[in-house]
Amino acid sequence: MMVPILALAAAAAAGPNCAEGLCNIRGLEPFFDKLERQPRNQAGKRPIHILQIGDSHTAGDTITGAWREVLQARYGGGGRGVLAAGRPYQGYLTQGITAQMSSGWRISSTFGSASAPPRPLMGVSGFSLTSQQPGAEMSLTADAGQMFDRFVLCAVAAPGAGALTIRIGARTERMQLASATERAECRTVSVDQPSFTVTVTAEDRPVTITSWATFRDNGGIALSNVGVVGSQLQHFARTDDAVVAEELRAYRPDLIVIEFGTNEGFSPVFRPNEYEITLRSQIGRMRRLAPGVPILLIGAPDASSRRPEMLINAPGPAPRPCAEPSGPINASIPPGQTRIGTGRLDNLLADISAGDSADAGQDGADPVVAPPAPPPPAPAQISWSVRANPLFPPAGLRAVRDVQRRVAGQLGIAFWDWEARMGGACSAVKWVKGNPPRMRGDYVHFNSAGGRDIAQRLNADLEQARTLLSASR
Repeated sequence: MMVPILALAAAAAAGPNCAEGLCNIRGLEPFFDKLERQPRNQAGKRPIHILQIGDSHTAGDTITGAWREVLQARYGGGGRGVLAAGRPYQGYLTQGITAQMSSGWRISSTFGSASAPPRPLMGVSGFSLTSQQPGAEMSLTADAGQMFDRFVLCAVAAPGAGALTIRIGARTERMQLASATERAECRTVSVDQPSFTVTVTAEDRPVTITSWATFRDNGGIALSNVGVVGSQLQHFARTDDAVVAEELRAYRPDLIVIEFGTNEGFSPVFRPNEYEITLRSQIGRMRRLAPGVPILLIGAPDASSRRPEMLINAPGPAPRPCAEPSGPINASIPPGQTRIGTGRLDNLLADISAGDSADAGQDGADPVVAPPAPPPPAPAQISWSVRANPLFPPAGLRAVRDVQRRVAGQLGIAFWDWEARMGGACSAVKWVKGNPPRMRGDYVHFNSAGGRDIAQRLNADLEQARTLLSASR
C-alpha cells in the first residue's frame, strides 16, 4: 500500500495536470509566464507570438481568426503574423489582411496539385512562390486593427538568384538573393510608424519566397495560422530543415501549435504505427529547430461520414452509428415576437421604416392598431434515430486521437482533446443540425459560429490551466 500512497502524494505535490480538455499543462508554463508579464501597449516591445501549423482547419482561419480576436482584445494587437506569401491557391483566406498577387509566379506546395517534384525549398507555410518574369509583384494590405511596423520576408538565396524590392510607405529596401550556395534567408524591415501596406517586387532573375509576416512591436499578441488544405503531418515533413530553422529564428514563436489529424482519420487506410513514427519525429524536429519553445498538440476533432469504408479504415472495433434528428432543430421564438415576414405587425413595422406613421390615419380615419402578437408555436417534437445509411465518426479518427494523446503524455507536451470539448463522438451531427448550425454540411468543417465556439473553448481551457498552475506554485 505504501507505493500507491507515495505516488498519490507525489502527484499532488506536482500540481494539476489537466484543465477541462487540456492536459500536460505544465509543458505550457514558459508560455503562461510570458503572458503574465506581457504589456498591452509598450512601444518597441515584441508581441507574444503563437504559431499554428496544420491542415484546412488552420488554413481557413475560421478558428484561429476567432482565437486571434479573443487574444488581441485582451492583450492587444501584435500584428497578423506569418502567412504563406502571395495568394497560393484560389479561395485563400487572410482575415485581418488582404493579400494580392500579379501573374508571373509559380506556386509549389507540400501537398496537392502543386506538390509534384521537383519542389523548391519550402518552410513553415508549406508553400513556395517562384517568380517567372521580371516585375512579378505581391502585396499585403492590413485592416486597421492589424497595422504593422515590422515586416519579415523569407526567401531562398541561391546561385543565379535575383533580387527583391520591398516597399513599405516611403521606405524601400533591396534583398539580394544571389549566393554561392543554396540557403534560406530572412530579411526584417522595421519602420517608425505603423503601416497598412507592403509590396514585394521581383527584379530581373527568378527568386523563391517561402513565407512573409507582419508584426506590431507594441506588446500584445500575434497569432499566425499556416496550413495546407487537405494535408497531413507527413506532408509537413516535406519542408526543409534549414528553411524552417531560419524562419523560426526570424519569427521567434513563443508557442507552437500543431493541428493535424482530420485527414489522417479520413484516409483509406490509417496505420497507427506509421503515424506514431511521423508524430514523434515531427515533434522532435520542432523541439530541435525551436529549442525551448512549448508545443501544444491539438487532437483531431469529431467528424462524421456515411462512407462504409470509413467504418474499417483503422484497426479496432467499428464505430457506433450516430442518431440524427427527424427534422431541423429550431430555436423557440420568445413570447411577444413574431416570425419575420408574417403577420400584420411586420407589415406595420415595414411601413414605419419606409416613413409612414403608425398613429395617424388618412382623412380622419381611425388609426391603424396592430393586433396582439399570436402565441408562439409549440416547439416541434424532434425524435433522434439511426438511419438506414447512418452517419458515424470514421474509425481512423479515434485511432489518430489515441496515438496523439498517448504520445503527448509520453513526451510531456500539452494536448487539447478537441473531440471531448465538442461533446464526444457523434457531436458533429448536433453541431451541423443545431440552430444556429456550427458546422458545415460536410460534418467536418466549421462555420464562423462554430469557429468562435471552438476558439472560446480552447482559450477558456488555456486560461483555466494558467490559473491552476499559478495557484499550485
